[in-house]
Amino acid sequence: MNFLGNYEITSLIRSGNLKIEPFIPKLLSCNKLDLRISDDFVRLKNTMKVFGPKKKKDTSIFFHREKGSEFVIYPNERVLMCTIEHLRLPNNVIGLVGLRSSFSRLGLQTNMGIVDPGFSGQLTLEIFGSSFPVRFHAGDRVFHIIFAGCKLETVMTYAGKYKNQKGATLPKFENNGKPM
Repeated sequence: MNFLGNYEITSLIRSGNLKIEPFIPKLLSCNKLDLRISDDFVRLKNTMKVFGPKKKKDTSIFFHREKGSEFVIYPNERVLMCTIEHLRLPNNVIGLVGLRSSFSRLGLQTNMGIVDPGFSGQLTLEIFGSSFPVRFHAGDRVFHIIFAGCKLETVMTYAGKYKNQKGATLPKFENNGKPM
């Protein structure tokens, strides 16, 4: 596996093998692409109700969807954010998504995300609140993605339940092999 630089990323985009829509060249640095957040986000509610992945639940007990040009993440709050960019990765490229360091320096946190070869859709990413409220605006460059090439194309590409997702997507679990 080797990490791709801006020349390789641009070449993949021009050839149509890597799709990023909309693609804004100024968001591409030497080895990563900044990702902007949309106006669609989901707050995870604080509750003592038990979420059972194998049982169908009223999601409004656990999640609150909001749309807006700006919003605040409060201390220790967890929020699902969605990227504006829609990605489609080729069969020999993976993506590693993280929080831009300026936001990490505010005390915000996220888990590193892996985007599998063959994935397409907008990305839904979780962010953990800081010690103080932080205001965001739709279009802010909050996350970035680094691309790595696999030596060989993968035999199995991403065909999971989040393929072609749009908007901040809630978790999906299967119940006895059937999607919930």
